[in-house]
Amino acid sequence: MEQGSAARLLGLDIGNRRIGVAVSDALGLTAQPVLTLVRKKPRDDVRSLARLARKYDCQEIVVGNPLHLSGDLSRQTEKAQAFAQLLAEETKLTVHLWDERLTTTEAHRILYESGRPRAEHRTVVDQVAAVIILQDFLDARRLQPRS
Repeated sequence: MEQGSAARLLGLDIGNRRIGVAVSDALGLTAQPVLTLVRKKPRDDVRSLARLARKYDCQEIVVGNPLHLSGDLSRQTEKAQAFAQLLAEETKLTVHLWDERLTTTEAHRILYESGRPRAEHRTVVDQVAAVIILQDFLDARRLQPRS
């Protein structure tokens, strides 16, 4: 990869029933929603996400890490981390865990402010949460001093 260029990243908000998927632009500046994947079996989900990573030519994956507000690990944290490990093994890509505390709340707020009726939130809230997770990661990475 050339100096100064960035690689696309896949961002994921992993839930028990759905996975929100977002992707960065080629410069690694902005995150856009892609789709909401309805969960099946973990291996099937991992394979579907690996195909999406290839389709969008992603070089890294960011997975939301659902910590308690206190920062402690939860049962969901363990599930997300295990899933991230499966994804890393399947894709051979670097998978980053990123603090996702309050992203779903923020996603609902954004949807309310955009005028979306609550009944429509379920179909897109996971995508919006994935965008927030990925955008937070991209912003933090951009602010880190380069060595």
